[in-house]
Amino acid sequence: MGEKMNKITYEKQVERWGIAEITCYGPSEGNPFLEQSVKGRFCGKNETVTVEGFYDGEGVYKIRFMPSFPGTYTFSVESSFMEEETEGTFLVTPASEGNHGPVRVAGTYHFAYEDGTPYYSVGTTCYVWELQSDERISQTLESLKKARFNKIRFCIFPKHYDYNLGEPRSYPYEGTPMDSSVLTKENFSLYTGQKEGNCFDFTRFRPEHFRHIESCILALQKRGIEADIIVMHPYDRWGFSQMTKEEDDRYWTYVLARFSAYRNVWWSLANEYDLILSKTTDDWERYASILCDKDPYDHLRSIHNCMKLYDYSQDWITHVSIQRQDFCKTTEYTDEYLDKYGKPVVWDEICYEGNIHTGWGNITAQELVRRFWEAFLRGGHAGHGETYLDEKDILWWSHGGVLKGQSVERLRFLRKICEETPGNYLKRTAGMFDETVAVSGEEEGYRTMWEMGTCDYEIHYLGITQPAYRMLYLPEDLLYDVEVIDTWNMTVTPAGRHSGSARIELPGRQYMAIRIRRAQEKDRQSTGPEES
Repeated sequence: MGEKMNKITYEKQVERWGIAEITCYGPSEGNPFLEQSVKGRFCGKNETVTVEGFYDGEGVYKIRFMPSFPGTYTFSVESSFMEEETEGTFLVTPASEGNHGPVRVAGTYHFAYEDGTPYYSVGTTCYVWELQSDERISQTLESLKKARFNKIRFCIFPKHYDYNLGEPRSYPYEGTPMDSSVLTKENFSLYTGQKEGNCFDFTRFRPEHFRHIESCILALQKRGIEADIIVMHPYDRWGFSQMTKEEDDRYWTYVLARFSAYRNVWWSLANEYDLILSKTTDDWERYASILCDKDPYDHLRSIHNCMKLYDYSQDWITHVSIQRQDFCKTTEYTDEYLDKYGKPVVWDEICYEGNIHTGWGNITAQELVRRFWEAFLRGGHAGHGETYLDEKDILWWSHGGVLKGQSVERLRFLRKICEETPGNYLKRTAGMFDETVAVSGEEEGYRTMWEMGTCDYEIHYLGITQPAYRMLYLPEDLLYDVEVIDTWNMTVTPAGRHSGSARIELPGRQYMAIRIRRAQEKDRQSTGPEES
């Protein structure tokens, strides 16, 4: 047994921002989750990183590392069960096509991949999509691909709530759940957060549950989708939200050891943290401390609210992950939160397109799309959700599957418009009181329209108004190409080349936008007629 315990296996080559995984073999007797430990130290020309490993069951221990630079790396492994420290080397090759690295905060208010490629977050919520059947998971991945969403929020723990009364495909701990046959739509709330009736051992993780989630993270990664992982939440009948401090900390450590090395991971400490009444602010700050200490890759981090906003000014929070605070006015608050917190603002819940009985899940597709346009033109980001009634209670917002709504293709169109923006980001500038206007420009604060006389790109969003035309007042000495964008019908129609005062004809319906792009300096010697 001693020889096997000293044996390790690993790949000799990995790409930049891929995963270097080292497999070790050790004892399976007793409780290895409590009694054994393993860690690795990785050294390259530009970085040295120490990471904790984890027990993966059946005498197998693993250590994962995400290299940030090409070149040769050395590593050493030490554990509680190996007779001596083990070393090795591997080569990190340049990133393959489509691998842009982790998403980072860019400047102050925006995002970009580590290689500098701009990132506009057009995400969705499917809380427990990965805990469904293989067939539904395949449907979800295909739907995500067609929709071109580039982020998805989902939980590690199963969810217990309206339309979510069934058992998941697996659990994070060894044991058995309470008899769910006693649950009905009328009495489900009686069981929220209860340990009674459940027989889970919170000292023994179920590795196959986490392996399956890892396979889903990789499936998302292959499709260019960020995995916004919700580590804790209040919608629980299994007792996971009621674990002790020691159990919570062990859970966080295990999750970080398993998932941190995936480049497409974001961390959400909780969904609706303020509804987990068993946890205090001190608890959330302790989890954040564990996260910052044990994730050496500095993945994006936030925490999501229900009624009460968290203090997003905390240094450990990289971006604001927020839920609407008012039923009607939502992403219009983007400017306020950008100014207040000085961080990117992501509206991860702004009500969902659907027709269920609760107000957070029955807005129209038109309204959801409008809220997205308001978010992006004000310099923020937004998230989609869909909650259409289904005879089998299969709602996208929790289970994934097949999308039914009308907003998806319009959001795909919006993402295309955003990614055509020069300068890598949009931010709000001055405009008329009935419109939201965005420019592509520098990070330093807001400026008034044409203040510097060099604005090359601008979008006017008219939202719920329906003017028959709009007057533009452009610099006299420059020429601009103008286009009319129908954000609902997803068309872009050229409206001529203009300078100075210009009347732009519109179709007299809602959800229109005007895009203005600088063409060239006006020829002052020209005697030909100007286009208007």
